[in-house]
Parts: sequence; C-alpha cells; structure tokens
Amino acid sequence: MTSSPRALEAPVAGPVRTCVGCRRKDARDALVRLVVDDASPGATPRVVVDERRSLPGRGAWVHPDPRCHELADRRRAVVRALRITSAVEHAWQDNAGRA
Repeated sequence: MTSSPRALEAPVAGPVRTCVGCRRKDARDALVRLVVDDASPGATPRVVVDERRSLPGRGAWVHPDPRCHELADRRRAVVRALRITSAVEHAWQDNAGRA
C-alpha cells in the first residue's frame, strides 16, 4: 500500500488554507490573502494583498514565494479563485512578499 504525498505532510496547527499557486496546504499564517479592491465603480478591479486577512469578500491564498506567484499567474488561479470575469490589475505580485 502506498501513501499519498499529502499524507506524509506534518499536521498543521490552526486554520489551514490551500495555496492557489502550488496547491499545497499550509497554515493560514504562512500564506498571503488576496482580495479584489472595488474602490471605484467603473474602474479596473485590482487584486491587492489583504494584510490583516480580514477584508470582506472572496479571498485567494498564496505563499509569499515568487514560484507560487508564477504558477498562480500562469494557471490564472487567482482570477479563478476570486471569480473575476473582467480585466484585472496584478498589484498583488508587487506587495505579496511584504505581508
């Protein structure tokens, strides 16, 4: 009987989220939450980092790792997770490492 790679991962204490880039599960504190900023109607929506992890609306979680950002962008995972159908600015890639 073979075990899956996910079964070999150590259990994580506290809330667990899945990175939209690499699809690995990790502690909420190890990931960055992204949300859509709808500041002004009619403007292009922007995906921004939710530094406090408490803004309303759907969120997408990603590791603060450039490889995860690249995977998420290539697979359009952030746009899909946030259920955005229009064009979007990627302000999150510049700020994700700071959170």
